[in-house]
Amino acid sequence: MIRQEPTAEAWADALKLYEWLCTFVAVSPREHDEWWLDVGAIMRLETRDPRGRESIDPYEGEEERVEDPFFPWLGIPSSPADTEGYRRRVDEIPASSVRSLLGLLGAAGHRSDLSVTPGWAEHRPERERRAEVILSRFPEGTRFYTNLAWQPDHPDFSTQPFRSHAPFGRYDWDAGLIAVNDEEVAVLWNFQNT
Repeated sequence: MIRQEPTAEAWADALKLYEWLCTFVAVSPREHDEWWLDVGAIMRLETRDPRGRESIDPYEGEEERVEDPFFPWLGIPSSPADTEGYRRRVDEIPASSVRSLLGLLGAAGHRSDLSVTPGWAEHRPERERRAEVILSRFPEGTRFYTNLAWQPDHPDFSTQPFRSHAPFGRYDWDAGLIAVNDEEVAVLWNFQNT
């Protein structure tokens, strides 16, 4: 299926999925064969969206960032030697499951069972619509990775039970999505204290 690229306005509207949450969203040009180096550049805030689209940095100007310019990340891949440790923290996720993961990253509350999150059923269609717009930015052939463990082979993150995770941040729980294609790399990451 060929997706139509979202306009700047549609992209900005879709990112409202993460409004009022501690969710980081950034896209950068892919500049390295080893795309973890591009992920590291995103985490260090060294890049800008190649299409001039909106990004989200919930820590911009916050005290934690003043004290630690890399907050909230536990560490950042900076060299080819770092990449193996990061590679072990994620697994590739099928494209068919990305929309539900994007929705999970936009839900505050019961990450172990979204159905008990207040307003989940009522707001689910709008969340899924926004998630689909975000997903539409990434062309066929994009590979997706997450730090969440899942079952079965093609999970629906809006219905599956509690997931373990490999932490990337300084919070009790963080979950994210990395999108990689020949042109761009994206990092979408949610941080929560329990």
